[in-house]
Amino acid sequence: MIDLLLQAERSLSVGLADEAERLYRQVLASDPANSIAVVGLARVALERADDRGAYEQARRALAIDPENVAAQRLVTRLEEVFAHRGEPVPTVEQGTSDSAPPAAPRRPGLLRRLITRR
Repeated sequence: MIDLLLQAERSLSVGLADEAERLYRQVLASDPANSIAVVGLARVALERADDRGAYEQARRALAIDPENVAAQRLVTRLEEVFAHRGEPVPTVEQGTSDSAPPAAPRRPGLLRRLITRR
């Protein structure tokens, strides 16, 4: 799983958003409660200039893991962006076709500690 996440990160860092999205979705197919992969999808949306999609994914990551610092920062920053533009903050609907139902919050596991240790 960590190999897929690292590969997705590398793909995104060189602008291969489609490849990164495919890899993050592959992780989520195996582990729907992987908030790191959901944050990855939020970053893919940002790469595509889809602020609303990024916000929805970041909120989804927080529903999975309220302590996910990357998701917290994305939500806060995007709320600032919407406010600066004078736009309402998008409402996040449960059960959209792109989102899995939120899982119970998890304690940070080995995978998250390995990734955030960098």
